[in-house]
Amino acid sequence: MLSREVAKRVFAREFGEANMAFKEQDDQYAPQYLLTPTGAKCNRILFVGTLIEKEDIGNDVEYWRARVADPTGSFLIYAGQYQPEAAQALSSIDPPQFVAVVGKPNTYEMGGGEIVTSVRPERIHIVDADTYDLWILETARQTLQRLKQLNEGGEDATKAKEHYSPDIGHYKQMVLEALKTISKCGEKVSFIDLSDI
Repeated sequence: MLSREVAKRVFAREFGEANMAFKEQDDQYAPQYLLTPTGAKCNRILFVGTLIEKEDIGNDVEYWRARVADPTGSFLIYAGQYQPEAAQALSSIDPPQFVAVVGKPNTYEMGGGEIVTSVRPERIHIVDADTYDLWILETARQTLQRLKQLNEGGEDATKAKEHYSPDIGHYKQMVLEALKTISKCGEKVSFIDLSDI
C-alpha cells in the first residue's frame, strides 16, 4: 500500500494565491499537487483556524461548504459523501470554534479564468487555542524556510519562482502578521529570524 504524503503547512493567504496544479505522471490515479508561491508542493495540507461559517448546500445529500480562518485569510472547504468523516464532523461543530483540518487541495477555474482554491477535508477536529498558536509558529517557521530556499534554488523553488515571481517581502509580512496574533508572542517566537531571508 502506498504511504500517504506528508501534509504541508501553509497559511491561508498563500494557499489562496496558489494556482499551479499539476501531476507528475499521466496516470489518472497519479497524485495531484498544488505548488504554492513559496514553493510548497502540496498533495495534502494541514491547517488550524477558526471555523467561522458553515452551510449545507446539498440537495438530496449533505454537502457542506465552510470557511476556516487563520490570521492571514480563510480556507474554503467542501465535504460531502466522499469525505464522510469530515462531513460528519462539520455537521456537529457549530462556529466559531478552533479546528484542525487535514485535506487535499483542489483548484477550479471560474468563468473569467480566475483560479479558486479550496480543500477537500479528510479529517476535522476541534482543538484549543494553544494548538492554534503552535500551528501558527510551525507554519511561520516552514514558510520562512521555503522563502530562504527560493533564493537557494531546488526544483520546487525554481518552479515557484518561474510561475509566480513571488514577492518575498509580501510573504515575510504575512508571516509577521500571523506571529503578532500569538498570545505571549515574544517568548515563543524569539527563535524565528527574519533578517537573513
